Amino acid sequence: MIKEKNKKSRNTEIKMVNNPKSSFSEAIRAIRTNIEFSSVDKKIKTIIITSPAPGDGKSFISANLAISYAMENRKVLLIDCDLRRGRQDKIFGVKKDNTKGYSNLILNYSKLLNSSDSGESTAISKKNIFSDYIEKTGHKNLFLLPNGVTPPNPIELLSSRKNEVLLNDLKDKFDIIILDCPPVLGLADTLVLTKYSDANIVTITSERTRLETLREVKKSIEKVNSSITGIIVNKTKKKSSSYYGYYGYY
Repeated sequence: MIKEKNKKSRNTEIKMVNNPKSSFSEAIRAIRTNIEFSSVDKKIKTIIITSPAPGDGKSFISANLAISYAMENRKVLLIDCDLRRGRQDKIFGVKKDNTKGYSNLILNYSKLLNSSDSGESTAISKKNIFSDYIEKTGHKNLFLLPNGVTPPNPIELLSSRKNEVLLNDLKDKFDIIILDCPPVLGLADTLVLTKYSDANIVTITSERTRLETLREVKKSIEKVNSSITGIIVNKTKKKSSSYYGYYGYY
């Protein structure tokens, strides 16, 4: 059984719960709807949230978007794919165990790949290993897979066959998977994960992210035969009539 936290996180970053009627929460719901309509050819199931640089609020957006989907009675898994500086465990108040995270699960998934040929026993093994690594956040329908220990070779681990099989198996278990990924520029981690995603969302900072920087992000993602699905402008200055004004207060 997946571990459950009895108390909800009181972290002020969980705006969707703390202030569900705010302009920010309305904006997150609008983003969720826009993602849903961004593709007519395939169902959006796995979503990457990234940014050009640290400090653009990608983890903040990932957490609140995940809650927004969960509030729609979707079974949601938020994976902290930032194996170097992930912080979803802090946002949701989950006690971090460096032996039980995403990086550890990828490594240990070989136990399932090499397990019995029996479909039944393999299913049991998957159920057991998922319950050891996946945390329930205290928010209905929302589960978290923390980042785990920082490996010496994050790119090799994320691009491995074990990770591909793992993510495909998780897709069968959850309705929506949100991948909170590292910044694109300077690291290739996010780029190798785009082959598993149905939508790639880039979070930028109002009045800080330069257009040239965004062009570099676009070029990097296109080099791996993928594309940007949408851009979220974070931390805009609040205006009384602005639909997205709350971003300015993060």
